[in-house]
Amino acid sequence: MDMRVTVAGIEFANPVIAASGTFAYGIEFEDIVSLDRIGGFVTKGISREPMAGNAAPRLIETSAGMINAIGLQNIGVEAFLRDKLPPLARYKCAVIVNVFGYQVEDYVAVIRKLNEAEGIAAYEINASCPNTKHGGMAFGADHGALAELVAHCRHYSRRPVIVKLSPNVTSIAAMARCAESSGADAISLVNTFVSLAIDVETRQPRIRNITGGLSGPAIKPIAVRMVWEAAQAVKIPVIGMGGIATAEDAVEFLLAGATAVQVGTASYADPRAIENISHSLAHWCARRHIARVSELTGAMELPTK
Repeated sequence: MDMRVTVAGIEFANPVIAASGTFAYGIEFEDIVSLDRIGGFVTKGISREPMAGNAAPRLIETSAGMINAIGLQNIGVEAFLRDKLPPLARYKCAVIVNVFGYQVEDYVAVIRKLNEAEGIAAYEINASCPNTKHGGMAFGADHGALAELVAHCRHYSRRPVIVKLSPNVTSIAAMARCAESSGADAISLVNTFVSLAIDVETRQPRIRNITGGLSGPAIKPIAVRMVWEAAQAVKIPVIGMGGIATAEDAVEFLLAGATAVQVGTASYADPRAIENISHSLAHWCARRHIARVSELTGAMELPTK
């Protein structure tokens, strides 16, 4: 059973990757998860300077999911390179660093710092951040802003650039094409959906930030649809995510056109979810005599007319 997949020239031992924001900096999970048995992981978003994040409450459970407004809390690129990256050298799994900022210059500054380090497979560019230079609209919601961001990141990066797309757009296919034409080596989707929950007794938002990002099983059918639309629109690899909790969930995304998948919210319920899904996916394929997991990518069969 061959579980290997290749995304943007990077070979992963299997297609199951831990999603950004749910796996800390990776090294924190080494006593819980066998890091050599997962395809790879994406770090928390790394910014130019340390960030404290939003005030609590900033994470709540919802029906079949959760809403978070963590606020991209992180230790900053300098501390990441000094304290978090070196211990990861003893593991074989691919390390992808999620990069974010509020102006294009912020992203470029982080990438240029990361370029100096060893042990990083790729950068995942978080395009869901508000572009403060142009009124606060998310980079991923505006064609011009996304094109500028991706082009600059690609120009300065010494590694593959994966662009993480926002689902809060009119056409995910159009944004996927924009990322591809601007130089992205791969795309990942979907990020969380903007959402609101209200405490009916206090009549106040349940999240201090008022709105937050909805993730978990509740969004999976929408995410699968968006991955399918994006995969139809581009030739670069697609990494799918959104509510994956089982091997069968992962297979849905692969059939829709994803080459690999990311698992996020499931890790809150089970810290070993990534490893368990990877293991279960291999058994799922073996029982169906699928020799290579890569055969599943884009293999959805459409109804005949």
